Amino acid sequence: MRRRHFLTAATGTTAAVVPLVAARPYAVGTTDVIRLRSGLDALTALDAAKGGHEALERVALAGATEALELQKRAVSQRIRQRLFSVAANYTASAAWSAVDARQSDRAQVHLNRALYLAGLGNDPVAELRVWNSHAMLAAHRGEFAQVVDAGRAAQATAVTRRDPLFASLAHARTAIGYSSVGDRRGALRSLGYAEEALANASTDEPRAPWVAFYGPAELLAITAIVRDDIGDAAGAEAASHRALAAIPQQFRRNRALAALQLAVAQLHQRDEEQACATAGQVFVLMEGTPLPGRMRCYLGDFCRELTTLAPDSTIAREWKNRYRSERSQT
Repeated sequence: MRRRHFLTAATGTTAAVVPLVAARPYAVGTTDVIRLRSGLDALTALDAAKGGHEALERVALAGATEALELQKRAVSQRIRQRLFSVAANYTASAAWSAVDARQSDRAQVHLNRALYLAGLGNDPVAELRVWNSHAMLAAHRGEFAQVVDAGRAAQATAVTRRDPLFASLAHARTAIGYSSVGDRRGALRSLGYAEEALANASTDEPRAPWVAFYGPAELLAITAIVRDDIGDAAGAEAASHRALAAIPQQFRRNRALAALQLAVAQLHQRDEEQACATAGQVFVLMEGTPLPGRMRCYLGDFCRELTTLAPDSTIAREWKNRYRSERSQT
């Protein structure tokens, strides 16, 4: 039986990820599950390099659709559950792509669907993944109490009891929620829990590829956000420097976001010239790739805050000109 594989990337090119459904019926088993899961790996790598975009979202939804079609012909209930799990993860990939592209309404629909499918698949890792994205979506919308609620829901998933790394991620996301609502004590407490759990996490345990972004470097990046939120700009700057030194090169978007957070911390210490130089590194790090919607919004926030703090400075005018020029090119 011949099958062709397709992946539409940001550039419109085609590569292998999601296969077309076979023309004639056959019993669906483990081989099909493995094949579809390999497509998830490819989507995760594409997201890490380029960020969220509509093409990735479409391919992820196509993968979910195929998984749901195949589960109808599964050879056993166990295979059906595994295919529901795969569908949940494809849908969660689509949701995250929409979050990163700043398409909040689509992201919400996908997250609700992914949570339902994760339940059908009895997949607590997928459930945590969905709650993690829920927390990030709520933060983008300014619904900070919901960030805390989503973080707590992530903490309550079964996987956090058996894998400290996932527990750490859930606590870290909750810390952002607390800092956003002005609860300094809660934020620092959650950060402490995240650090403690991560120190107990095994580095050798096999995990889903989507969580590869999380570790000591990402926790430092989150620490920088929390520290800045609670008014500790110097602490945020220190954490950002350490994060940038540790985030792996393949996570281009995450490195760019860490650089921008560093620039924000420098701006909050009224070092406008250094802040602008640091923020300019975002364009260098993302060169050749369109900026995801989320990053564009953060850059816009930086530009507005710079204008507020130094409205008549030469450096602010120069930065705004560069920002407009770079944005027009991406």
